Amino acid sequence: MRVLIADDSRVMRRIVVRTLRQAGFDDWEFDEAANGADALDYVLRDEPDLVLSDWNMPEMTGLEMLNELRVNGSDVPVGFVTSEGSAEMRGLAEEAGALFLIAKPFTPEMFRATIEPFLA
Repeated sequence: MRVLIADDSRVMRRIVVRTLRQAGFDDWEFDEAANGADALDYVLRDEPDLVLSDWNMPEMTGLEMLNELRVNGSDVPVGFVTSEGSAEMRGLAEEAGALFLIAKPFTPEMFRATIEPFLA
């Protein structure tokens, strides 16, 4: 499974990868993007199996990136990993076609419980 981690914080990208490995997804391959625009370009070019994106990023937000993916005909699965998990944000994510939203702080158990149902 090839996964793109999109977050403007390099430290947070590393934390997400480490947490996914701790959750048991240690055989996955990870690539990184530092903003939504880079993530959009990557997905349209290389089609990973899953995108895990922050919400608030420079150049293009995660939500804008997801909307652009869908406009461009991409159906690559996208989930959000973000510091804001309000009901409003969850609703916006769902309307845009995101699979899930994981709010920070998170645990390996949260990742496994949230992501595993979508792997079947």
